[in-house]
Amino acid sequence: MDRLTRQARMRRLFTEGFAAIDIAEPLYSVDGVRESRVAAKWMDESGLDLVGVRRNGVVVGYARRENLANGSCLDHVESFYESQILPESGNLADAILMLEKYPYCFIAMLGHVGAYVSLREVHKPPVRMWLFGMITILETYITRIIREKYPDDSWQQTVSAGRLGKARALFEERQRRKERVQLLDCLQFGEKGRILLNDPHIREDVGFASIREGKQRLKEIESLRNNLAHSQDIVGSNWSVIVGLSRRLETIMTRI
Repeated sequence: MDRLTRQARMRRLFTEGFAAIDIAEPLYSVDGVRESRVAAKWMDESGLDLVGVRRNGVVVGYARRENLANGSCLDHVESFYESQILPESGNLADAILMLEKYPYCFIAMLGHVGAYVSLREVHKPPVRMWLFGMITILETYITRIIREKYPDDSWQQTVSAGRLGKARALFEERQRRKERVQLLDCLQFGEKGRILLNDPHIREDVGFASIREGKQRLKEIESLRNNLAHSQDIVGSNWSVIVGLSRRLETIMTRI
């Protein structure tokens, strides 16, 4: 398989294979004339934070649980903005970029809003798999460039003795387990990235304006990678990185 074909296949996987609907929650609805306190009690019993609000049988907006204290549900309805509604085919990147602007991303099903995504859903397995896949592609790209720029493992002279010692220890352990691996494969993600930061052409290619910015971005990506690997919170700690990866999805796919 040639490189362009591989890129096209992976782009299709990451843009079509991971859809927003896969992590969405159904938007249950209530009649707009229902008393807010009655609807709030039902939401508490059902574990709902959000409901659609119907007028004449059609969902015209939504209401948040914390706002339903008095009056009717229609008194507290919030309208859907067209810019916060995705089609059922919308992908994860679209949903995440929408959540950067709005607290909810709504999904239209059969012509009507029928589901939604909030920051809570970003923790679900499909998003974690998708993000980890993009970071893996970035690491593969960085590793390939290092091998091209520093043949015969000459990159070792750019790494501190301590970092190199840790990489060698891991290399020996993986060799003991009969894994087919090279020393560079045992270097941490952030350290691989830092090797390349001194090259202005590579910095420009990956979108880093300076060495300082590059170090910070690599640190953030490595933090996200570690939190994904250990099933830790990723929204509170890594939201800006998640948004950045989503915005650069198309560019990342060209690194394969």
